[in-house]
Amino acid sequence: MIFMKTIGLIGGMSWESTVTYYQIINRIINKELGGFHSAKILMYSVDFAEIEACQSSGDWERSADILSEAAQNLEKAGADFIVVCTNTMHKVVPQIQGRIGIPIIHIAEATASELKRRNIAKVALLGTKYTMTQDFYKAKLESAGIEVLIPDEWGIETVNTVIFNELCLGIISETSKERFCRIIESLEKQGAQGVILGCTEIGMLISQNDTELPVFDTTLIHAKEAARLALEA
Repeated sequence: MIFMKTIGLIGGMSWESTVTYYQIINRIINKELGGFHSAKILMYSVDFAEIEACQSSGDWERSADILSEAAQNLEKAGADFIVVCTNTMHKVVPQIQGRIGIPIIHIAEATASELKRRNIAKVALLGTKYTMTQDFYKAKLESAGIEVLIPDEWGIETVNTVIFNELCLGIISETSKERFCRIIESLEKQGAQGVILGCTEIGMLISQNDTELPVFDTTLIHAKEAARLALEA
């Protein structure tokens, strides 16, 4: 009999990227185990409008309460560990972790491990303005010895606007892709050896085909780590 842990996904931030998590995890499990195997997953999908309102107003404690309730419900239902399917809301992971007894797999730590494996010492980070400008995410990378570069003010606003006004709504724009590529090129000129797609929706717009820099899609990295841990004895 094959042992498999149950993954608790907290999704809906946005649901567009949560779909990708579900697909990647199941494909990896099936590839590893074959046959009709799929992942054991419990999912709690929140209403992103509530979370976005908390972000906009700076009410991070309220968002921590919402996600903590989701994590507690997943733990009660039998999840062995939690995956929060978003980069930005890892800002409140310490508060969530303090209210549950099962581990949360941190997206920035998983990404840092992949960067170290690829010998990346200086990396460009694209994400929401919260992820790019605040320390909760960058500190995880910097503590692993990785220097983090972010766009200038125009680039920060451009990336953030595209994420919330387009990608979270499933809108893919060639104009926005061109702007992202210009931003990535600028950071490459500053010495970036790779680029982190530090928002789970950016992979809908940018792929390895769009830049010569190695692309680190955090959705893919995080989902792969979840699948690996699910199969770990």
